[in-house]
Amino acid sequence: MLIQEEMDIQEKLRILSNAAKYDVSCSSSGIARKGKKGTIGNTLAAGICHSFAADGRCISLLKILFTNQCIFDCRYCVNRRSNDVVRTAFTPEEVCTLTIEFYRRNYIEGLFLSSGILHSPDYTMEQIYQTLVRLRNEYRFNGYIHVKAIPGADPELIERVGFLTDRMSVNLELPTAEGLQRLAPGKTREKILTPMRQVQRGIAAQNLKALSDSQGYKNRRRSLTDFQTRTSNLENSWQDFSYHRQETTQTDIRSWESGMVRSGEKNVAKRREIGMADTITHPGRNVWTSLQMKNQRFFVPAGQSTQMIVGATPESDYHMIRVAEALYQNYDLKRVFYSAFVRVNDDSLLPTLPGGPPLLREHRLYQADWLLRFYGFGAEELLSEERPNFNILLDPKCDWALRHLEWFPVEVNRADYGTLLRVPGLGVKSARRIVAARRSGALDFSDLKKLGVVLKRAMYFLTCSGKTMIPLQLNENYITSQLVGTEHKKVWDIENHDSYRQLSLFDDYQIVASVSGEDRISVVTGLL
Repeated sequence: MLIQEEMDIQEKLRILSNAAKYDVSCSSSGIARKGKKGTIGNTLAAGICHSFAADGRCISLLKILFTNQCIFDCRYCVNRRSNDVVRTAFTPEEVCTLTIEFYRRNYIEGLFLSSGILHSPDYTMEQIYQTLVRLRNEYRFNGYIHVKAIPGADPELIERVGFLTDRMSVNLELPTAEGLQRLAPGKTREKILTPMRQVQRGIAAQNLKALSDSQGYKNRRRSLTDFQTRTSNLENSWQDFSYHRQETTQTDIRSWESGMVRSGEKNVAKRREIGMADTITHPGRNVWTSLQMKNQRFFVPAGQSTQMIVGATPESDYHMIRVAEALYQNYDLKRVFYSAFVRVNDDSLLPTLPGGPPLLREHRLYQADWLLRFYGFGAEELLSEERPNFNILLDPKCDWALRHLEWFPVEVNRADYGTLLRVPGLGVKSARRIVAARRSGALDFSDLKKLGVVLKRAMYFLTCSGKTMIPLQLNENYITSQLVGTEHKKVWDIENHDSYRQLSLFDDYQIVASVSGEDRISVVTGLL
């Protein structure tokens, strides 16, 4: 397909913004940078990419492809080489013009720039680099920029772009090398993981340098040699899986996963560390943030992310979260995004999903991902080879709690922070509030509600001063029936998001649900 050059910028915008909708990035920016004299724009850590900030604002960015032309023929991609679609490309000047004009009209606060591959990875990455140079230097744009790195591009180009962007991402696409070879034969694991490792090491070197210039460096420094040893085996695991396995069996997958686990040095003690990886490389723990100097730009300050397609290949949920966990442990990613497979091409190698895109499965993976990053869970705690997929009626945390009732009930006034995080209905903020509030006195259930605890779920797993909220037995079947009554409606909402019906005061979505414990209390006390 030839590039359509005789096309105005508005038509290009229509085509290339529509072509970018399958790239997922709905996260906070992760970087705060104030406006500077002589520049326009700023970036707030509160949120970017159509996300909601802490104060309720919806913050948006311009999300486009540089070009929808591509030399690859990935079977799941709408921009694949063999598709008969109109092809076009922006020039660096056009991207700058669009970004600035949208920003001046207060439509956006940043730019998300992805691209197909025009001519070659190096040529495409060079065009993206020229775009960012103009945007930062000529137009003095100081706002948030997220760029997709092109696998196979020259490392020098990726490094240059890294000093001009806030976040960089390389799409993993599919969780196994066998699936990638089947559906995207032009791509390899080696080309995808190489820029990931480059970004990770660039952030690590930057943090080490910042620490070396700060006080207390000797007490806080971690050996870069030890870090490289810790992370060097994952590439070999991917390569072994890619080049030495013609047919993937369950035994192969188990062997490959165990290699990733070993390379991450995961054990119970380390996994109990709550929150994101506290390593010298992880952007969530950037040590140089407080040491920033004026007019100094850093390498990928908001960290890197990736994306996996859910449902295009037959891997289980267990396999996908194992891969995500390995990426967090070994590449210090900021986020792994999950994108429900949408069949945009008629291809015999693509699955036909009767229920449409697996949105509920995507939702459960995101929930599990938060448990991995912020709640101290390990992938093998949530799923196993015997139970490879998530419960469709219960969120992963509730499902885990019901399978481990020996942990409960938890006494609110004595439990440590890590134990509180494992209680359904308690989040990071509410757990921290509990730890702080109980220093002033014993807490009861009315206090918990004020602290933001979701008692509809938490009341089955908590005690306050040895007492439960309502008389109940710690019975798996009973608690499951109560929780499913609430969750079933959420499942219906997710699976039928395109259905529109007139609301009714008695609308129960045609689902028979038992009366919840919270509803029983409301009937007796009159409290809503």
